[in-house]
Amino acid sequence: MKIQGKMFLWLSVFILAVAVTYGVWAKEPVGTTTLLLAFGLAVMIGFYLAFTAKRVDAMAQDNKEADIADEAGELGFFSPHSWQPLSLAIGGTLAFMGVIFGWWLMYFSAPMILIGLLGWVFEYYHGENRTQ
Repeated sequence: MKIQGKMFLWLSVFILAVAVTYGVWAKEPVGTTTLLLAFGLAVMIGFYLAFTAKRVDAMAQDNKEADIADEAGELGFFSPHSWQPLSLAIGGTLAFMGVIFGWWLMYFSAPMILIGLLGWVFEYYHGENRTQ
């Protein structure tokens, strides 16, 4: 994690340089503000990663002599047959279309988002997958 913290901190230095250059050259407040907020976000992430790296064990990317296989292993559990992301995607699409075309579409998107979210959370508590 140490290298990721350094990368984000160097990225924040670059973003700050771009923000100052853009602010002086373009004299446009919205873009300058956006770049300054991106700088703040990069500093927060970089500081968190650098701060956390002191409290966790060294990872393979922190070792210059590490092989690719040193980080091999299980990355997590991912449901291979879930239909819930489709429901969330359709509900999210309708919600964003509601911003464009009319807020009345939120009446159709909110139930789809809730069904998808609750179905995803409780997917392994009922039905054929309840014992997994």
